[in-house]
Amino acid sequence: MEAPAAPHSPAETELIVTSPGQMGELGRRLAALLRAGDLVMLSGELGAGKTTLTRGLGEGLGVRGAVTSPTFVIARVHPSLSDGPPLVHVDAYRLGGGLDEMEDLDLDVSLPESVIVVEWGEGKVEELTDDRLFVRIHRAAGDTTDEVRHVTVTGLGERWAGADLGALSG
Repeated sequence: MEAPAAPHSPAETELIVTSPGQMGELGRRLAALLRAGDLVMLSGELGAGKTTLTRGLGEGLGVRGAVTSPTFVIARVHPSLSDGPPLVHVDAYRLGGGLDEMEDLDLDVSLPESVIVVEWGEGKVEELTDDRLFVRIHRAAGDTTDEVRHVTVTGLGERWAGADLGALSG
C-alpha cells in the first residue's frame, strides 16, 4: 500500500490498494485502531472491496464467524473470541430511509459495546454519533479487472481528532 507524502489533515489519509489481500491487510491494520463504541462507515461502488475490508477488520478484531456480505439479512453480529468488542456488520444498501428505518437494528443500543461497520450508510446512520470513521473506496469505473483501489479514510469528531491515520499505510 502506498500513501501520499502528506495526508490532507491529521484525521485523514489516502491509500492505494492493489489487491484484495492488501484490502484485507488494511482492515487488519484498521482493527488495531478501533475500540468499542466506534462507528465505521464504508462507501464504494459494488465490488469495490467493502466486504473484503470488513473481513480483514473481523480478523484483526478476532471475532467469530465468517464475515460475509450481509446484504440479504441486513446485519450480522460477530462476537469476539477474546475480550474485545463484537463486530456488528450492517449493509444498508436496501434500506431507503434514514436512521428511523434502521431503528429495528438497535444500532444505538449496540454501539457502546461494539464496533459497528455500515456499508452504504451515508445519509442513514450519521445520527448515531458525531464520532465516526468514514472509509471511501474508489475503483476505476467500468473496468472490473483492475484491482487498484483508492481509499480515503477520514476521522470525524473528537474521537478521531489528531488520530494518526497515516499509520494505516504500514
